[in-house]
Amino acid sequence: MLGRGLGRGRRPCPRRRVTTQALTTHQTKQGSPLRGRGVGCLGVIVSSRLVLFSSPPSFRGAERAAGTGPPRSAPRRPAKMPGLTAPSDYAEEPPRHPALKINSKEPFNAEPHRSELVASYITPVDFFYKRNHGPIPKVEDLSRYAVSISGLVNKSIQLSMADIWSLPKYNVTATLQCAGNRRTAMSNVRKVRGVGWDISALGTATWGGAKLSDVLELVGIPKLSSVTSLGGKHVEFVSVDKCKEEKGGPYTASIPLNQATNPDADVLLAYEMNGEVLNRDHGYPLRVVVPGVIGARSVKWLDSINVKEEECQGFFMQKDYKMFPPTVDWDNINWSTRRPQMDFPVQSAICTLEDVDVIKEGQISKKFSSHTAMLCSLQARIAGYALSGGGRGIERVDVSADGGKTWVEARRYQKDNVAYVSDGPQSDKWAWVLFEATLDVPANPEIVVKAVDSAANVQPEKVEDIWNLRGILNTSWHRIKIQRSLCVERSKL
Repeated sequence: MLGRGLGRGRRPCPRRRVTTQALTTHQTKQGSPLRGRGVGCLGVIVSSRLVLFSSPPSFRGAERAAGTGPPRSAPRRPAKMPGLTAPSDYAEEPPRHPALKINSKEPFNAEPHRSELVASYITPVDFFYKRNHGPIPKVEDLSRYAVSISGLVNKSIQLSMADIWSLPKYNVTATLQCAGNRRTAMSNVRKVRGVGWDISALGTATWGGAKLSDVLELVGIPKLSSVTSLGGKHVEFVSVDKCKEEKGGPYTASIPLNQATNPDADVLLAYEMNGEVLNRDHGYPLRVVVPGVIGARSVKWLDSINVKEEECQGFFMQKDYKMFPPTVDWDNINWSTRRPQMDFPVQSAICTLEDVDVIKEGQISKKFSSHTAMLCSLQARIAGYALSGGGRGIERVDVSADGGKTWVEARRYQKDNVAYVSDGPQSDKWAWVLFEATLDVPANPEIVVKAVDSAANVQPEKVEDIWNLRGILNTSWHRIKIQRSLCVERSKL
């Protein structure tokens, strides 16, 4: 089956890249909200992002790629149910990679081990952190799936996946990070509430989809709008999942209209991740990706979009993911005194640490696994990540082997020790940088890292200064305490 974005009788053609600004168009099927906006197989390069116009995948092909839907030989079911549904239990959860570190089984929340996280610049889908608040929704019939857009707009519409596919496609490389990343270290200072994340609740992917600014034009909202003609100032995203925090209702979040309508903000309605159809854990068939903002605003399993006068009033906007000072606890909290957190601050962490010296036969080198490590050499090689939110790139990464008394600048790399290539800090505005450094190890070493972003923001030194009762935004200097020891002979182990 072909979506409505492909004209009757047209043959699919492969995606190809061109540099011309000219676009060919054809009329879409009568009655489609995208009539007159259909496109042929021409591509356009826009800035550093590739825009593709091509024939959409078939419904069943997308279902098979995401691990849902019937086998190729099965007949199409005449279902009378919504295209996307939320289970009430965890009986049909998707398969996950066995190497993930599971922090919560139901709902499923997991992260990769540290060394896996920085093994490549683009995080493999299997090792991208999993953050959920309930059972994973399931597509029953993709041809029946549609996203409604309504509220303070000139007209309300529903968009099928065929309609979404027929819009210009953009590829945006962006890092998503859970606001609770590094929560366990904050909990060591004073108890906090939330999933116990280590340092790997983030990942970088190339997301493919339609820009939200293009989608909102379909309901009469011009690009770069701050308010609609009917007074809309915020764009709310509603999922189909069932969350206990919402008493069984769906997950919701919102962003300001001026961000949603700004093409340079690169907000996507994404249906691809790293060149493949989204899988269920990451929002199949359609999710929101809001670069530079905490992951809580990138809503998965999108059901509807509402343009509203006020920001979303859901639990996760109003009673969660807000930054309070250390003086506030559960007995004196007033949620209305703080705004919902949006951009994430500058962040960095050490993911691997190993001896540099060549290990002699019969000796071993011990790598770190938590917040401590044992070294048997006079030098250590470290690697990790750094990023900042709001479109701010990383200016530099500073590392220290003596707890912050002296510093050296780390070297950036992309993957497999390939030298980092960049036109400047702003070329990384939505994604992390990976770094490495070789350090001389003093008598009482403590490895420390801090990053500085393109606005000269720097990480705070102490976690105590930014402690908060929800344990979010732990961006303090990441520290690894070292124990110096002679290498141990294998025969004595």
